[in-house]
Amino acid sequence: MIIRNFQSGDFPRVIALWKETGIFKVERGDTLEMIEQCNEQGGKFLVMEEVPGGRITGTSWLTWDGRRVMMHHLAVLPSLQKRGYGRQLAEESLAFAREKRSPMKLEVNRHNLHAVRLYTHLGFKVLEEYEVYILHPES
Repeated sequence: MIIRNFQSGDFPRVIALWKETGIFKVERGDTLEMIEQCNEQGGKFLVMEEVPGGRITGTSWLTWDGRRVMMHHLAVLPSLQKRGYGRQLAEESLAFAREKRSPMKLEVNRHNLHAVRLYTHLGFKVLEEYEVYILHPES
């Protein structure tokens, strides 16, 4: 496996991975245009790719707001989970935050115990029990 920067031609395979992992939601703005816009604003989108073969096996979408890096869509194919690939993607994502000299923030469903365990092992802490709210522009 290699971890590399996203290329626009990866998008159909990324969507397939997100659908298989259950994290794809159109209403969240999971579009090629949004990925490209985030990258133009200083973010980074990482893909894990099987070599040889070219199958996209994982993703980590990193956005930058000038103050912190936000990690979104850290995902690994279900058939490859619990083998350390999520940790590799997370560590590569943290390297990007270090390059930015920035803290990293993420959101995770508290019932996703494998992800919670990974993040706590990496040193992440719960942010003062905050609730997360969102308002979509079309609302």
